Amino acid sequence: MSASGDSSGGTFSRNRLASVALDEQSIGRGAPEQEHERNAAIWDIVESNSFAVPNVDAGPYALELAMVEKRLAFTVRQTPEDGEPPGSGALVAAHYLSLTPFRRVIKDYELICNSYFAAVRTASPQQIEAIDMGRRGLHDEAAALVQERLAGKLTVDFDTARRLFTLIFALHWKG
Repeated sequence: MSASGDSSGGTFSRNRLASVALDEQSIGRGAPEQEHERNAAIWDIVESNSFAVPNVDAGPYALELAMVEKRLAFTVRQTPEDGEPPGSGALVAAHYLSLTPFRRVIKDYELICNSYFAAVRTASPQQIEAIDMGRRGLHDEAAALVQERLAGKLTVDFDTARRLFTLIFALHWKG
């Protein structure tokens, strides 16, 4: 599964992801709801992002994510030329992100999302808003953790870090 596009909003930027793909061998396919969430997260990342490899000016980039020994492998390549197959661009960087530091925030985020979806059916607007504020705060905490864990290896802005966490969560979410 992958997505590609021009997220520049009309202004071309080299510091961006032009595509994101998941390695189906190591990540596997999920239930239809999970696949939908993964695809939506990938689309959001590609649509708007800021992504750079420190001391490298080879963007826009193609990102492939894979699971390797309980770590999320980020393989960053130059975007392939027109007509070349996906994944054929020159390797720019590889980084293995331990997911251990994300365990608590993933668990908490899943609990609060479940509470939010349950509240939408029965709670008052004020209760729903309070839960949603907590969900957004936890999402912000996770984004800061993404930035911290990628520091020095890959550079992403806060909004891109939020979108990457959404994808990390979608990879774990069981639907």
